[in-house]
Amino acid sequence: MKKLMFIAVLAFIANVGFGQTTTPPKQDLAVIEWAASAHDFGKIPQGKPVTYEFKFTNKGKTPLVITNAQPSCGCTTPSWTREPVMPGGEGHVKATFNASAAGPFDKTVTVSANIEGGIVMLHIKGEVEAAPPVTKPN
Repeated sequence: MKKLMFIAVLAFIANVGFGQTTTPPKQDLAVIEWAASAHDFGKIPQGKPVTYEFKFTNKGKTPLVITNAQPSCGCTTPSWTREPVMPGGEGHVKATFNASAAGPFDKTVTVSANIEGGIVMLHIKGEVEAAPPVTKPN
């Protein structure tokens, strides 16, 4: 009987504890609409960084706040609109790829914001063409 009572109390406490987590109602979330969520740079020269600006519009009824933009590797540097984007307003996330290593690439930037799901992934891809070898004069 003591075990049964202990399990019942433990279940009650767990139910109350987990019941306190809330997600904001959908009307309190911003709605982000991207002009494009992927970009193909095509062939780019080695050693010359390239940047693409992903533009978006806040289609929701609450200000859009981007809290972070995390690249998939150190070869990509993101920057983004830091101030809240009002409903109907526009903003951007820029992704700069350093193009130091030759070969194809496919990278992502994970954007965290007050949107449904909390994150969105942006993609950049292309191919870095090896720089021609440097020849020394005789």
